[in-house]
Amino acid sequence: MEVRPNIIIILADDLGYGDLSCYGGNLKTVNIDQLAKTGFLMTDFHTNGAMCSPTRAAILTGMYQNRLGPHFESALNGRIHQEVGLPHDYLLMPEMFRIKGYRTALFGKWHLGYQSPNLPTDHGFERFTGLLSGDGDHHTHISRWGSLDWWNQDTLNLDSGYTTDLLTEASLKFIDENAQKPFFMFLSHLAIHFPWQGPDDPPHRVKGIDYKDDKWGIIPDRTNVRPHVEKMITSIDKSLGQIVAKLQENEIRENTIIVFTSDNGGYRTYESGGFKNISSNGIYRGQKTQVYEGGHRVPFIVNWPDKIEAGGVSSATAMTMDLLPTFSHMIHFQQTFPQPIDGIDLYEHFISNKPLPQRNLFWKMDDSYAIRQGSLKITYENDTLSLFNLESDPGEKENLIEEQPATVQMFKKLYQDWLNEVLPR
Repeated sequence: MEVRPNIIIILADDLGYGDLSCYGGNLKTVNIDQLAKTGFLMTDFHTNGAMCSPTRAAILTGMYQNRLGPHFESALNGRIHQEVGLPHDYLLMPEMFRIKGYRTALFGKWHLGYQSPNLPTDHGFERFTGLLSGDGDHHTHISRWGSLDWWNQDTLNLDSGYTTDLLTEASLKFIDENAQKPFFMFLSHLAIHFPWQGPDDPPHRVKGIDYKDDKWGIIPDRTNVRPHVEKMITSIDKSLGQIVAKLQENEIRENTIIVFTSDNGGYRTYESGGFKNISSNGIYRGQKTQVYEGGHRVPFIVNWPDKIEAGGVSSATAMTMDLLPTFSHMIHFQQTFPQPIDGIDLYEHFISNKPLPQRNLFWKMDDSYAIRQGSLKITYENDTLSLFNLESDPGEKENLIEEQPATVQMFKKLYQDWLNEVLPR
């Protein structure tokens, strides 16, 4: 008899590579550290985008989000992208799980469509509680445009409480209700995205006011946002502990896969508001919105007590678009996908540390781009073309552009060939 594991993705928002203690951070994240200690941790894992919508699109489709058009290269805007959404002729991750008899739920941030037929419930999620936009007040659930953005299914429905707590409560209830059935749950946290508000920080936004130029929350000391962010990270860590405890209570922990990661790197600073000391990307250069390592290298932990040996650490390079083909293997999904699948199957790597095939990896956001081939990486950021060797220079400090002109030309050709393949015509 085929055993179908439960699968949970926990996606933090704007969590940097160095924000967790298991990745060298100073803040103790006890539950996340335990997940890593008893699971498999990757040190060279990357998001498909340096912002939220691109990575989410890549997770759900298994391909480079650039194939969907330029609006999926950065965050979908709640004003100008009202009618944009994921294609309905593609087979998305929750629809794959539905075909295999799974119950499916998304709790948290969607940011891939603002109205029907582009809502989570239009794309295979049977249950949805959370927000459609990119950010909301963590207490009042008001978007940066001044409107209520808290949904149950396809209906606006104000729930009182701190966002992380509400999403955790919905997740725990879903686990209880589906403990005897296979389920796929996508817990897409809003934390640590601005407004930077811990559970005890004051609410900021009220309905009817445009917060486009005042979207960050109430920060008494703009040079030190870190205390607020640490409270948000702690709330995510607490949430994970509650979810693991609920799985154990229902005696389904052993057969439940938990993936923990982030949608992009963290903000170190936010210059337009004068904010500093926000998140940590460790030794890696850059931050969210940039194609330097700090913009897309993120924590990644996978834990499956039934199959994955505890304590594994991998330096192999992987991306969020790899999750769909990996899960497809894990649940024995045989159907062909109608969309091109750019991701690769990581299953054997998780199970036995089997080496991953060599491949070139690409990032593109508007005019910025990066290409990775082995330890070599070329970036075009802020009108500057750079070549780095990440093995000797992980912090991208030494530009080798003048020393290796032939390598630069090779990368330029790779990039043009990739554009010709993936960009819609």
